[in-house]
Amino acid sequence: MRSLLSVYDKTGLVEFARTLQDAGFEQISTGGTYRTLADAGLRVEQVSDVTRFPEILDGRVKTLHPAVHGGILARRDLPEHESELKRHGIGAIDVVVNNLYPFVETVADAGVALEDALENIDIGGPAMIRAAAKNFPHVVVVVDPADYGWVGERLASTDGPSLEERRRLARKAFQHVALYDTAVACYLADGGANFPHETTLGYSKLYDLRYGENPHQRAALYADPLSSGGIAGAEQLHGRELSFNNIMDADAAWRVVSDFDAPAAVVVKHTNPCGLAVHEDQPTAYARAFEGDTVSAYGGIVGFNRTVTEATARAMRGMFYEIVVAPSYEDGALERLRRRRNLRVLRVPAGSGPVPLDVRPVSGGALLQTVDSIDEDASGWKTVTQRAPTESELADLAFAWKAAKHIKSNTIVLASDGVLLGMGAGQPNRVVSVRLSLGIAGVRARGSVLASDAFFPFADNVEMAAEGGVAAIAQPGGSIRDDEVIAAADAAGIAMVFTGVRHFRH
Repeated sequence: MRSLLSVYDKTGLVEFARTLQDAGFEQISTGGTYRTLADAGLRVEQVSDVTRFPEILDGRVKTLHPAVHGGILARRDLPEHESELKRHGIGAIDVVVNNLYPFVETVADAGVALEDALENIDIGGPAMIRAAAKNFPHVVVVVDPADYGWVGERLASTDGPSLEERRRLARKAFQHVALYDTAVACYLADGGANFPHETTLGYSKLYDLRYGENPHQRAALYADPLSSGGIAGAEQLHGRELSFNNIMDADAAWRVVSDFDAPAAVVVKHTNPCGLAVHEDQPTAYARAFEGDTVSAYGGIVGFNRTVTEATARAMRGMFYEIVVAPSYEDGALERLRRRRNLRVLRVPAGSGPVPLDVRPVSGGALLQTVDSIDEDASGWKTVTQRAPTESELADLAFAWKAAKHIKSNTIVLASDGVLLGMGAGQPNRVVSVRLSLGIAGVRARGSVLASDAFFPFADNVEMAAEGGVAAIAQPGGSIRDDEVIAAADAAGIAMVFTGVRHFRH
């Protein structure tokens, strides 16, 4: 019996190799793996002695040889394969232990040179892994050091893993290579400007969740190995384990506050911001966000785009929240928040990685699109009414417009002085969203501004907004009834701008 060991990650390698040696396996190895095993006093043969051909091209070619791949791919249940191995002097290889060059770790450095990235693309490793996995009924393939323990026990005490266990190892091996290839393809991509004819998405499992959106659904959290930061990379500083819905809502909160340059605070409920404010004083920003909808805030998720101060943590006293998410926390703030047994506290690191894609599963496939993130300048919006918005109204329109793109359409947002006063989301028509926004804002709607994520199809939306006291409106424009909508705004003395951009969020 023979094993071939060639790994970059040498965690647990010597112990596993010793188990194989004690079980009677001859061991073959390459380069650094060979030196590690030999230095540990294990009996090991170099691959170049097996192939009778030296490693060449600075180690680019080591195992790409019939003496290696023939030994892996030969079927033990076919006499003609056995005789062919004998005819060519090739020994069978029964166990392949391999993991790949650190490509992901290499390209995680934003300044990595293309040459260095290319040199860390493994060729021989994936070929060996695929060969062994293809022949899993006869060859045991191990790519994860976490499997060394139980695989070693099987090989030492029995004929090795069962056929079903070998199948699982093979699936893991193919997935290991697929994730690796996906990482390389993503690195070489053009940032999503063009969509290739074929694509794969590669994620690494972080942990299982208790259940999905509902208790009868299974779920797990996965991370993009090429990205750092974001909710998947968050560090939990306090609280119980996160649920599927917790993670969805926390991500929504983080996306909202990350979209603002000014210090921002948001309260999210069911992935929609129900309270949002910007202010240089963080406790004030939080208080204004909370006051946006004090009823919906209960049990919500709070997000900040600045270090949470102790004063802010003190201001949050007395309100039940599920999660607080922020880039960092003052020691005093963290101490206060940790006193809340049922509160989860997340620290989200600054992240980097490829330009993300928005992926939406559909029956039988998926929709892929670039994320809704573009540079917009309110000074370039077109005033279409007799009255132009004042400077303060334009600033509030810019705030409301940015908030609207994070709320499910048909979205209507009311805002004033950098505060979200009311919103309507996910309604089958825009009139209902206007009514909901006005109802939440109440008397605060008078003098506020309104943002609509898409054009108004009829003037009734503007007429209802006027009755509520709205002073200015931002909308994309482009309806066949734009003239009627503009006329309704002029009749009410409302200033209206066309942004020329739509922000639907289904």
